[in-house]
Amino acid sequence: MKSADRVSERAGQAPLLSLRSIGKRFGAVQALRDIDLDIWPGEVLALLGDNGAGKSTLVKIIAGAQAPSAGRMHFNDQTVRQFDPRYARDLGIETLYQDLAVAENLDVAANIFLGRERKRRLLGIFPILARREMRKQSALALQKLAIELPLRQPVGELSGGQRQAVAIARAAYWQAKLVIMDEPTAAIGVGEHAAILHLIQTLAASGVAVILITHTMPDVWQVASRITVLTRGEKALDGKPESLDENTVVKAMLVGKGVAA
Repeated sequence: MKSADRVSERAGQAPLLSLRSIGKRFGAVQALRDIDLDIWPGEVLALLGDNGAGKSTLVKIIAGAQAPSAGRMHFNDQTVRQFDPRYARDLGIETLYQDLAVAENLDVAANIFLGRERKRRLLGIFPILARREMRKQSALALQKLAIELPLRQPVGELSGGQRQAVAIARAAYWQAKLVIMDEPTAAIGVGEHAAILHLIQTLAASGVAVILITHTMPDVWQVASRITVLTRGEKALDGKPESLDENTVVKAMLVGKGVAA
């Protein structure tokens, strides 16, 4: 089932993420201006725009890597006043950048627990990694998403699509409420491409909100429930895929013409 079919009518339902009048300046450069955006649980929002449109700046604010110069952000009924990646992660915001932040020398299970390793005490005294428990939990996380990967294989030996699957499984295991994906299908094979899109749909079906940044237009109409276009730091378009066509979206990306949908 497409994610658009799972998003409720939202009557009386508060959005998971709410941005109001978000602005960001870098000296004399206005990178973002008056951005309003709402995202609901289970929604896949395709965030589109040309290079320099403001996409990266906006997602860095959502992910806590940068603070806005103006505006307000609410997440899961909380006003966000602290902009720090660790705090954002604690709130339930996970960001999967193109480099994925995986440790190539560590195996799949170790990467799922990267930075949040479980430990046990040897002889009741010495803290050591609980490798068996982490592998067990990692296997369950992969199984839940129907991902088949060798837990003991170093991530550096995996394909691009398999690494992406590890990062998605990590976000799901740690109960992310919002996952930001930056070009998740870039530079991977056709078979893996379809598998990653299926994982995005699986996340949405479980109630996780997804922000999808991509230049691959067919992906947008396959998995997105809403499209938002930024142009020169402003929101140029916001609508449902079924009410938009690719030409309209590309035109908004280039010239910034707003389209109500």
